[in-house]
Amino acid sequence: MFIRSLSLRDFRSWEHVELELSPGRTVFLGSNGNGKTNLLEAVGYLATLGSHRVSADAPLIRLGTERARVGATVVNTGRELRIDIELNQAGANRAQINRSPVRRTREILGILQMVLFAPEDLALVRGDPGERRRFMDELCTARLTRLAAVRSDYDRVLRQRSALLKSAGRQARSKADLSTLDVWDGHLAIHASVLLAQRLRLVHDLAPYLAQSYASIAPDSRPASIAYRSAVVPPEFLDPDREPQPEDTEALEAIMVRQLAAARAKELERGVCLVGPHRDELELTLGDSPAKGFASHGESWSFALALRLGSFELLRATGAEPVLLLDDVFAELDHRRRTALAAVAAGAEQVLITAAVPKDVPAELAAAPLRVETTGGPDGRISRITDSALITELPEDSAVGTEPDS
Repeated sequence: MFIRSLSLRDFRSWEHVELELSPGRTVFLGSNGNGKTNLLEAVGYLATLGSHRVSADAPLIRLGTERARVGATVVNTGRELRIDIELNQAGANRAQINRSPVRRTREILGILQMVLFAPEDLALVRGDPGERRRFMDELCTARLTRLAAVRSDYDRVLRQRSALLKSAGRQARSKADLSTLDVWDGHLAIHASVLLAQRLRLVHDLAPYLAQSYASIAPDSRPASIAYRSAVVPPEFLDPDREPQPEDTEALEAIMVRQLAAARAKELERGVCLVGPHRDELELTLGDSPAKGFASHGESWSFALALRLGSFELLRATGAEPVLLLDDVFAELDHRRRTALAAVAAGAEQVLITAAVPKDVPAELAAAPLRVETTGGPDGRISRITDSALITELPEDSAVGTEPDS
């Protein structure tokens, strides 16, 4: 899999640009703040419908504009597909596949697969559990695109059930209130069971790739491992040697229903949903100690890198090889970690690299760089690539049209 062309309009610092890309290595070179990362962020958005830097879409739209547009032509085993998405300040985002509108933006998921390693990845080890849950869910969705709908439905039911718990907890609990909660319990259990089953399968499948990647990066360190931790899932499901089964989803749904019933009184008292995958954790371990709080700075970087490299190897082993994005990371790594990352990147079908100076890019990944600079504009700095032969302007009327996402 590789990206043949990438186009941006009013995305972050880019007013308009269209890049023709090819398999192999592409290096974007420029000072910090010039907009290199914005190019990789746009690729990541097309693959995940989210940014690795911010949780909302509004910062992605260039200051002073109402919408941003990102598009790419993706080649997978000789087949080309064009995907485009329009991000709007007001109203729903819109998407197209091969210039035809799609009903929901999430329908473009799966066309482009990528693995991105960035300085923000240190939060996978040192950050809160939400960072690791997001890591799992994005990787699960890359493997099974229909999980995007499950995640959306789970979040919607969770919000509605939580609102009902708050209102029911503030007033006398009528039979109607409790009956309504029973209905929402059933909906939550259905979506949660699918999400839990996919997370458990992911952790089982990713674990050997993670351990191997970490050992290659830090051979003198303690062995690295991952495990799923949940107050809902019984211990037998969490056994790292247990092969996940197709019938797990049905069993997990029944378990969720029982756990929700058992927690009902406490949830009404506190007004929050205490049971479900939104409270679970991906446990990272070095030797016998949790990585968070016990790993050194170098070990934390190694673990974060191993999670991404393990993800890359897992996706490559089970489907089309993803595009590898390396965002200004080589300057953060010592010689051994640089060498390990460069060895994987050198064998990738397509790798997009950003760096501040040429010496940050290992020799085995060296390529003629595309230099990124910024110029002043009425609405702030505007990024541009100085080699004009590599870019073309987008037409002014290249709008993306579709029905709103729902």
